[in-house]
Amino acid sequence: MKNDLTIQNYIAEPIHRNKVEFWAATTIYVFALFSLSTEISPNQSFFEEAGIVYRYFEHYFWPQLVRFTVLYLAFLFMNFVVVPRLIRKEKVWQNIFMTLMTFVVLGIIFGITDTYTKAYLFNRFSSEDQTYEFIFQKSFHYTFWLLLMLGFYIVIKYSGIYLLADSATLQSKYRIITRDGLMAFVVWMVSVFLFLIINIGEEITVGWAILSLSAIILYCYAYYTLIPKALSKKKPFRFYALICALIVAASYFPVALISMPLTQDEDFAFGFSMFNAVFQLFITVPLIWVLFKRQMKGKEELYVLKNELGRSNANLDFLRSQINPHFLFNALNTLYGTALQENSERTAQGIQMLGDMMRFMLHENHQQKILLSREIEYVRNYIDLQLLRTSSSLNIAIETKIEEVVDNKYIAPMLLIPFLENAFKHGISLKKKSWIRVSLHSDKNKLYFDVYNSTHTKQEHDPEKNTSGIGLQNVQQRLNLLYPNKHELIIRETPEEYFVHLTLQL
Repeated sequence: MKNDLTIQNYIAEPIHRNKVEFWAATTIYVFALFSLSTEISPNQSFFEEAGIVYRYFEHYFWPQLVRFTVLYLAFLFMNFVVVPRLIRKEKVWQNIFMTLMTFVVLGIIFGITDTYTKAYLFNRFSSEDQTYEFIFQKSFHYTFWLLLMLGFYIVIKYSGIYLLADSATLQSKYRIITRDGLMAFVVWMVSVFLFLIINIGEEITVGWAILSLSAIILYCYAYYTLIPKALSKKKPFRFYALICALIVAASYFPVALISMPLTQDEDFAFGFSMFNAVFQLFITVPLIWVLFKRQMKGKEELYVLKNELGRSNANLDFLRSQINPHFLFNALNTLYGTALQENSERTAQGIQMLGDMMRFMLHENHQQKILLSREIEYVRNYIDLQLLRTSSSLNIAIETKIEEVVDNKYIAPMLLIPFLENAFKHGISLKKKSWIRVSLHSDKNKLYFDVYNSTHTKQEHDPEKNTSGIGLQNVQQRLNLLYPNKHELIIRETPEEYFVHLTLQL
């Protein structure tokens, strides 16, 4: 799945294609520069035949360095600036002019560098003017050939993009044709094209083309056909390796026969074919197996994670569905007690607070994170609503020390309320002396929340005497799901008091 998404991004987003092309061209450019360090020049023998003293840096290194650099920059300019604009039909005449100027500049620079790399030609013509005319004529011919190759490259690139975009249809007919296989084939065509342009050497180009193409073909067959079949065997890797060895052995003579007419060197053709067989057998074959096993492990882990995520989301939804009705019942009981006192002003005030709290629950409770200031506002409303019920009793003392939060800190909604609900439910008695102390403090990215309340023995006829509330259980599970290893919850209980301390890393 991950590979498919990556390739889809490559097709859909030009920036992804540009990155691939840029780094491919840069890699080949660096490789070409590295080839200059060998101090081997293909033109040295011509200097010796002409009786001219050959100097490596003057007659090869510096001219080739300039050619490679100018060619690299021209490719980037044409491929990423001019050609895309021409395809989009933007400033057509201006970009045609830029193409002509690129042609002229390349022709002149190639001609100047050839006066050094082909200085032996000055002994073959009767005058320097004839030599210069021949050299610059050849350089402009070579530049024109490069522009034709660039056009060929553009056709290859967009044909490859079309194949990748339609790979689902192709794979439905031919299972071995996959997006990553097509992608590798397109990269192979581009790399061979760039090797031809740089003219890095016939044997190197042919060797790379055959070696990489053989690896791609072997990968497509083994990854999507051979390995799945081998997994049903008792010893899958042995079966897979044996079949691959037979395939590599059978390809020895065909690879040699293909290399021979391309290089015109029989010894190189058979020697390279042997190298290709060894490389595929000891590098490509084990690598394909490792990649396949890693992908299978990744798919298994992804499947497990999806199941775990589904269960976690279900647990969160279930816990939230329990929290909301639980609070509403408590709030309605509070308003009912207030109404019994026949104080309409206080009842109206309570209803207003309840309305604010219900709006919070409807609009913000189902969000993943909310502002900490909104959660604190909800806590204050809840405490004020409870004070309507308890303020007339002299035996009840409620102390709060809740700091204001100015920073934009976020918290999961409805994490603090269950502790307050528990305190008011079990810590308040209208007949006995009762007290609740609440403190909330925020320091940097940590929240400190303490609830300290008295406890009372329930009466025999209390319907909830032998039941335990679900509020604290819910909030503990939510903390484990939402803040793993980022919270500390301490609960202490004695016959006379109950204490809760929560430290939360926001």
